[in-house]
Amino acid sequence: QVQLVESGGGLVQAGGSLRLSCAASGRTISNYAMGWFRQTPGKEREFVASISRTGGSTYYADSMKGRITISRDNAKNTVSLQMNSLKPRDTAVYYCAAATAYMSTEMNYFGSWGQGTQVTVSS
Repeated sequence: QVQLVESGGGLVQAGGSLRLSCAASGRTISNYAMGWFRQTPGKEREFVASISRTGGSTYYADSMKGRITISRDNAKNTVSLQMNSLKPRDTAVYYCAAATAYMSTEMNYFGSWGQGTQVTVSS
């Protein structure tokens, strides 16, 4: 399995931006679709964005579409999530995940997960 470590979370005011990064080790991410998910206490983990193995296809959750961009650098074994115009409801722990598929948006297909990074958006 690939090991994933997220970074870049923090506290930001509403309307601000954050860039989350996910560093992979153990295996090259070029063999994986990559995704970002988020979870708040008491709620199920939910899909945020995903990107295909080559980066040619991306999908976004409707709740964040237009405000986020997922990207990957297979040479550096990293994935990023640029988040703009953040809202208090975006507050959550954000997780990076890898799926042994060309592309997926389904959480069950993602078998490798990072430990998460906290994003807090103040009003």
